[in-house]
Amino acid sequence: MSAFHLRCSECGREYASARDRLVCDDCSAHQEPGSPIRGVLEVELDDLPRAWPSAQQDDPAFLTGFLPLTSPDLLPPLAVGGTPLLDAPRLRESLGLSHLSLKDDTRNPSGSTKDRASLLVVAKALEYGYETVATASTGNAATALAAVGAAAGVRSVVFVPASAPEGKLAQMLSYGADVVPIEGSYDDAFELCLEACDEFGWYNRNTGLNPFTVEGKKTVALETAAAMAPETPDVVIVPTGDGVILAGVAKGFADLARAGLIERPPRLIAVQPAGSSAIVQALEEGADTIIAVPEAASVADSLVVRAPRNALLCLKRIRESGGGGVAVSDEAILAAISELARHTGVFAEPAAAAALAGLHEALAQRLLDADERIVLLVTGTGLKDVPAALRAVERPEAIPPTLDAVAAQLRV
Repeated sequence: MSAFHLRCSECGREYASARDRLVCDDCSAHQEPGSPIRGVLEVELDDLPRAWPSAQQDDPAFLTGFLPLTSPDLLPPLAVGGTPLLDAPRLRESLGLSHLSLKDDTRNPSGSTKDRASLLVVAKALEYGYETVATASTGNAATALAAVGAAAGVRSVVFVPASAPEGKLAQMLSYGADVVPIEGSYDDAFELCLEACDEFGWYNRNTGLNPFTVEGKKTVALETAAAMAPETPDVVIVPTGDGVILAGVAKGFADLARAGLIERPPRLIAVQPAGSSAIVQALEEGADTIIAVPEAASVADSLVVRAPRNALLCLKRIRESGGGGVAVSDEAILAAISELARHTGVFAEPAAAAALAGLHEALAQRLLDADERIVLLVTGTGLKDVPAALRAVERPEAIPPTLDAVAAQLRV
């Protein structure tokens, strides 16, 4: 465990860690409702591991050395992280790429990368003495918090749009979370969660607002780099909604560079649905902030947000990396679900399959070269939204139980 302090990503002001410290006092004074979070704080560790683990590449002791906790015993007893970096020879061949890998985060306990943030946030809640943790979510952050909260014995309150996919609602309810469906959007749920945490004294896990969401998600970069060592990715392609996963990936590689374990961080490419692409639009326009998308919508529900809450930090980190952003259609996202599954055996939800759709678009825009070391971050399992996957495939008709019927259907 490392001692740490907090630094504002906007003005650079530093703060000591405190139970109720979430954002910078100075910058948050300019916060407007429904806009990107002002004064996002980042964790700065005072010391970092200086060598790769000698045994397992996903050695927990190595990872916890990068985490801002007083004790590893605070981490809830759930096997979060340690997901594989998969070789993808058939997908590589089909795309004409030399070095392509998949970071398969569908294997996390609740099936998404969001488990990483929830694990650390719940650990900090335990450290600070909170009994209830709340979050707003399109679905995955809620299921992640519900799962980790169940393992830790912490009450989880989750605010979600009533339109959240049934699979995700089933998860969070089964884990025992207090589910609050909202007649409105994710942005509406976010604002209500802020009010509820202030009123009832709950610990707020809201993505981007809580500095430990970025810090928890950086572990995906630590694992990726450890698995590839001594090589380093040239490009990481990240499905992007609020921008916290991308900021976490950037933070992980930045910490590794500061520790002297990698020479340089990779370029980061954000992928957003065309119907919810505020961050990509800002990149294309050279803007320092975003313009909200009032009618944001996409089949990739996990990426749908009118005003990405971590947009300011996300834009900063993309530009620092020399990366960029691409917007992809819902049709391309749906097609990518079956393409990814058929070429790799990884079944992804729409938001996760967006990474592959984004790879196609990035190649078309010449944002990367075919011989670069490319990592696709696959952020969530397709079992979270089966109806979406069924839209991209042809469902066969039932047949009589005869060999003749088999031969006729399969044309053998």
